Amino acid sequence: MDDNYARIVRDNLMQLYEDPPEDLAESLPARREGERYRFQAFGEECRIDRDGILLGGEPQSGPLGILISLYALHARPEPCRLEPLRAYKEFPDGTIYAGAFLTHTEHLLVPHVARIEGRLTRIVDKLKGRDASEMVHGNFSLLLWPLPKIALCYSFYRADDEFPASTTCLFSHNASDFLPIDALADVGEYTSKKILSVVT
Repeated sequence: MDDNYARIVRDNLMQLYEDPPEDLAESLPARREGERYRFQAFGEECRIDRDGILLGGEPQSGPLGILISLYALHARPEPCRLEPLRAYKEFPDGTIYAGAFLTHTEHLLVPHVARIEGRLTRIVDKLKGRDASEMVHGNFSLLLWPLPKIALCYSFYRADDEFPASTTCLFSHNASDFLPIDALADVGEYTSKKILSVVT
């Protein structure tokens, strides 16, 4: 499977560099250094060039490499429209992957809500996020930018005597303009995994 992932990353980069758009740096957006592009992704510095993708200095030939290469292939000059936030299932064809999104993005975090709240400052610092209490309801919330034009807004409810803990994840309004819908679900999953990597 790893070889298949690596092949997809290589193919995506080959397609990107066959005829790169002149405005790619502005569309990502990224800092251009010759044929190399640098930007923040999943809380770390990302570098794309013909030879591959580095994230936090580590080569990415797996799922994160695929997501980043797809994001580059789908780069558009339109800006991110943050609000109104949208649930994943509200995007065209989002219902197809809605169950997987709930399991791998939202439910994944539910057992860790107390720990996430206790380390919220650390998550914000590490993943370059901010509080989102003015945007969503919940006991606490978090706005993250896993990719420059795609934002995720998490709201968390603590467990109490009546209800268990819960988590909701919403997307910036036009997130589907910058990635295919299945890849957008994966962005949610890997962003949640990044949150867990900070708190566990």
